[in-house]
Amino acid sequence: MSSNVNSLDFSAVTDLTGRVALVTGGGTGIGLMIAKGLASNGATVYVGGRRVDVLEEATHLRFGKENEKRIIALQLDVTDKSSILSAVDTMSKAHAKLDILINNAGHLGPRTAFTTTPDAPERASCATYGRAQFDSQSFEDWGSHFALNIGSTFFVTNAFLGLLEASTKSTRSGEDKQWASVINITSAVSSFTLSHGYFAYVSSKAALGHLTKVMANDLAMKGMPIRINAISPGVFPSELTASKEFLDKNASDPGTALRPSPMLRPGREHEIAALAVYMASPASNFMMGHEVLLDGGLSLVNP
Repeated sequence: MSSNVNSLDFSAVTDLTGRVALVTGGGTGIGLMIAKGLASNGATVYVGGRRVDVLEEATHLRFGKENEKRIIALQLDVTDKSSILSAVDTMSKAHAKLDILINNAGHLGPRTAFTTTPDAPERASCATYGRAQFDSQSFEDWGSHFALNIGSTFFVTNAFLGLLEASTKSTRSGEDKQWASVINITSAVSSFTLSHGYFAYVSSKAALGHLTKVMANDLAMKGMPIRINAISPGVFPSELTASKEFLDKNASDPGTALRPSPMLRPGREHEIAALAVYMASPASNFMMGHEVLLDGGLSLVNP
């Protein structure tokens, strides 16, 4: 069936056959969940990351009736400009376009465990608490963390703007033109006022949510046909959180000062993959500059 963005047959408008995607940090966790979802719906998906062995595992997956190999490993350090430009060159030569960019690479960064430990000696007084916070982290910790969690999204997206524009230009004209899609992965904790000891992480994800809107506005005001949105996930099994087995077992006790989500379970692979496919496909062509929360109600019950 040919794609028709005016159709109410949603299998047609979410079909990603012929589309090319890049998922940074796509070898594990949420990135891999999204990569598998895109590939399952027809896209050719490049998973970018620094650990080649991890990326290669993802390339063994097969999809569709023809048992196709749709996931391709791409060595990429999103904090290194030369590595980013090398990835642009690789994809330009292979496809001359990029339809979907998922900015997923990130990490938790420094944590002060005593923040959530009531009887920690560091919390004896304001002076001891403040000095412990001061001594436990460095400007280098924060700088490298923000470079990965925020800066990489800015630089990777801008480096690929030409290929993203080429995607939009390759589609039909007029009202049915299908704009290239950029999806940034933020976090539900960005709306929390509880730090859980991850001051840099919570701050960086809040900043990434705002950067999403700022960049979306910047392109829209300049008439550049590329959509930028974000997904704000709650707890999903990943290297940043824990395994599915651990999260399932501890769903009703997710951690100090953190109330469990009303659903009493972590998110499932198909749930975040389905949202990513929708936001990457022509089905969401009218969506721009939005951050979509997918957290099972976690943010409803946590300040």
